[in-house]
Amino acid sequence: MIPILRLVHIVFGVFWVGAVLFATFVLMPSMKASGPSGIVIMKELGRRRMPMIMMGSAILTVGAGIWMMILFASGAPGWMSTTTGRTFSMGGALAILSLVIGMIVNAPAARRMGAIGEAVGRRGGPPTAEEAQELARLQARMGTAGVVVAILLLLATAAMAVARYLP
Repeated sequence: MIPILRLVHIVFGVFWVGAVLFATFVLMPSMKASGPSGIVIMKELGRRRMPMIMMGSAILTVGAGIWMMILFASGAPGWMSTTTGRTFSMGGALAILSLVIGMIVNAPAARRMGAIGEAVGRRGGPPTAEEAQELARLQARMGTAGVVVAILLLLATAAMAVARYLP
C-alpha cells in the first residue's frame, strides 16, 4: 500500500506545487499585464477545469500524505516524536494549510473571475468599469493568497525532501 500512496502523493504533489508556482509567478502576472484580454485566458482555464484539476491534485496529495502518516505512526510507536516524524508532520501541516487557503480564498475568487469572463464573452465587448474593478480586486486577492500558498508549499516540499535525512 505504501508504494501506491507514495506514487499518488509525489506525482500529484509535483503537479500541485508546479501548477501553483506557474500560476502565481507566471500566469497571473501575465494575465494582469494583458488587461481585459486576460479574461479570455481565465475563461479558457475554467472551461478546461484547471481550478478543479488543481484542487483535485491537492486533495489527493494531502489525502495520500495523511494516510501514509497514519500507517507510519501506527506501525512504529514513537515515530511521530522522532525528528523525521516531526518534520513530515510539519510539512504535512503546511500543505494542509495551503489546501485550506486555496479552498477558502483562491477557488471562490477564480470562480468569480470565470463568471465575469463568461458574462463579458457573452456580451462580446470589454468588461464594464464595475467588472474591471472587481477583476482587479480579485486578481490582487488571488495574487496575495497565491504567494502565501506558494511559499507554504515550497516549505512543505522542503520538509518532505529532507525529513528522512535529519538526525
